[in-house]
Amino acid sequence: MAHENKVIRSVNLQGETICVDIFLRPNGTYGFDEFRRDPEDGRGWYSIGHHGSDSWKDFEGALAAACDTVHWLKEALHD
Repeated sequence: MAHENKVIRSVNLQGETICVDIFLRPNGTYGFDEFRRDPEDGRGWYSIGHHGSDSWKDFEGALAAACDTVHWLKEALHD
């Protein structure tokens, strides 16, 4: 099954092994999650935040919640 969420914004922590994605679901709601990838592991990105099922009505709400939840995100947005 294809992944149907559309990533609106992705912010990488320095080193590009951890990121936060803000995404739009097909039903019009927004969400976010924090992901990690390990260069030595070929499986790619996997969720470490487990926030992907939470839902907001707009991008700004999802981004604000992500900033409140992911400790490094606010600083990374201002870099």
